[in-house]
Amino acid sequence: MFDKRTHTQVGIADLITRRWSGRAFDPARPVPHGQLISVLEAARWAPSCFGEQPWRYIVWDRFADPTRWDQAIATLSDGNQAWAKAAPLLILALAADAFQRDLKPNRWGQYDTGGATMNLCLQATALGLMVHQMGGFDPRKAQENFSLPGGFTPMAMIAIGYQLPQEAIPEAL
Repeated sequence: MFDKRTHTQVGIADLITRRWSGRAFDPARPVPHGQLISVLEAARWAPSCFGEQPWRYIVWDRFADPTRWDQAIATLSDGNQAWAKAAPLLILALAADAFQRDLKPNRWGQYDTGGATMNLCLQATALGLMVHQMGGFDPRKAQENFSLPGGFTPMAMIAIGYQLPQEAIPEAL
């Protein structure tokens, strides 16, 4: 990923200044399995109410299962499909609606899922990966295509991969 740092009013952690949501993914470069596990492990270590970790992630790898990948891409809005189809990984973040401990509503589940996803994004950045989160997807279509677990709200689709070399990035991206 080329060095595109955020200009901040005061100094902040270097890793945060390097994180940004690019859209020019290298379609020929898969993400090694170990790096995928690393970003998911980073999400696992996020804080959550009662330590419940109310997030779940569903992962699609374009290189490992092109058929399911195509089904995941089909849940995205047309605008997101145009560029996200080049990413090697798509991840759907889900948030639990209730606590596991007593089945009472978990009003912090979505907040905690966002925190876990930020850990995922920062770990990906540390590994030289680019991440772009999307709200532009159809949760009902995702439910139909993948039989999502009940009691969970689909929050965001996340594209992960390597950025194209700067000189190969199309003007539109």
